[in-house]
Amino acid sequence: MVNLLKKLMLASGVSGREDKIREAIRQEIAPYADEIIVDPLGNLIARKKGEGKKIMFGAHMDEIGYFATHITEKGFIKISPIGGINYLSSSFSTVVSERGVKGVLFPKKSDELPSAEGVYIDIGATTKKQAEKRVSVGDFFVHTPSITHISGSRYIGRPFDDRIGCAILIEAMKKIKDAKNDLYFVFTVQEEVGCRGARPAAYGIAPEIAIALDVTRTDDKIGADPLNVKIGGGPTIKIKDASVICSRELVGKMRELARENGIKYQDEMLSRGGTDTSSMQIAGKGCMAGAISIPCGFIHTNNEMIDINDAKGATRLVTLIAERI
Repeated sequence: MVNLLKKLMLASGVSGREDKIREAIRQEIAPYADEIIVDPLGNLIARKKGEGKKIMFGAHMDEIGYFATHITEKGFIKISPIGGINYLSSSFSTVVSERGVKGVLFPKKSDELPSAEGVYIDIGATTKKQAEKRVSVGDFFVHTPSITHISGSRYIGRPFDDRIGCAILIEAMKKIKDAKNDLYFVFTVQEEVGCRGARPAAYGIAPEIAIALDVTRTDDKIGADPLNVKIGGGPTIKIKDASVICSRELVGKMRELARENGIKYQDEMLSRGGTDTSSMQIAGKGCMAGAISIPCGFIHTNNEMIDINDAKGATRLVTLIAERI
């Protein structure tokens, strides 16, 4: 799974510009799908045909980043955020544009807490004319992607949110051998700007059951709110977050499958935040919805942290859901 993650994490794709990551995923899943389509919004939808329940699994392939909005006379790039940005973490970090132009993101005032209004990118240009040869208004930038093994089964890097969910779905597609259900694996767009892609995808599929794969916050870092979720404690089975109350029946079935098959898991109860789960739940006539999350430290920073064993447990659980529910 680590090699797959490296491939996915190095393919950039901010919300609304997911072309490169979509193509990387398409190459991985092509041998394991009966049908692959890209819908008008850009969601990548892979189907394993069956006659049983119609089950949709979703993981978003977009990531946070920046659009270039203005180029100053001195050649600095003014930017607009895409998704929720931690400017404290982002300051003085390296970024790269869709054209491969590298730079450093910096706050105008280094002695104050940075904000969206006071952040620029320096690409090494000294004039506006120099910068305009390499960057145009509307180009996107992302933080330089990376994945580093630090200890045991733990890795840091970005964007684990949500390339880890995409990797889990890809690995599950490879492992599923005897599924009677009609399975849809959807790699969604624009989750980071409002869970936009998942709703039309679910509307078109009209699943009976929908399950999102994403990351979730943990409480094993200094200053974290108590959540009873720890990195390395196993994937979580979501009960609720600020945007969704998951199907009690589906939560029960997922717990049962995990217990019967020795998969370590944690219950997830969040008072804030949300994922594609809510968009899938209320699309069209609605469906039974749930989510499996990977505990992730330092979400939306340059060094998110995961335990690869949590992802492997989630892959087993997705496979079991596909084959046995």
